[in-house]
Amino acid sequence: MREVLYLDQIEQAETLLKPQRVEILRQLAEPRSCTEVAARLDQTPQRVYYHVKRLVDAGLVTLIAERKVRGIHEGVYQATARSYWLSPRLVGRVGASRGERGLGYLLDLMEEVQADIAALDRTAPDLPSVGVSGSIRVEPERRQEFLDDLRTTLQDLFARYGGTEGDAFNLAVACYPKGEPDD
Repeated sequence: MREVLYLDQIEQAETLLKPQRVEILRQLAEPRSCTEVAARLDQTPQRVYYHVKRLVDAGLVTLIAERKVRGIHEGVYQATARSYWLSPRLVGRVGASRGERGLGYLLDLMEEVQADIAALDRTAPDLPSVGVSGSIRVEPERRQEFLDDLRTTLQDLFARYGGTEGDAFNLAVACYPKGEPDD
């Protein structure tokens, strides 16, 4: 089972985005037959099989074994991945980007990061990566100073490690105003 399956085909998204299929997919985190899933969801095996067949056709579920039960061949299925990411490209861009300081640019950047991460070989024994997240409070009159400092620091890193030798890494930094939590 893969860790992540990146869905960039509209047919896959259409297949996945049905509440009953999502629940069946959750049940198939472990190998199960349609009969077993049906019993857990209080459904008929035929109804579950219908949905499982659609999930298999979309590449979201895999037939991993067959067994004979009371003279009938029964499939054992498992979800293809633990997580399913929907590509924002499924909807496509609505409107134009507003430059590298706009929220549209951040959305494009996050989509690129999402696609890059989904394409990584997670079976590799050593996958060097780092994630850092946090909140910073900046007084309104110092916002531009903060953004300039951030840009300068990152440009320094790019200059220091921007040679042509060694392993290539992508670096994506997103800085955006944090919304206030709902009360």
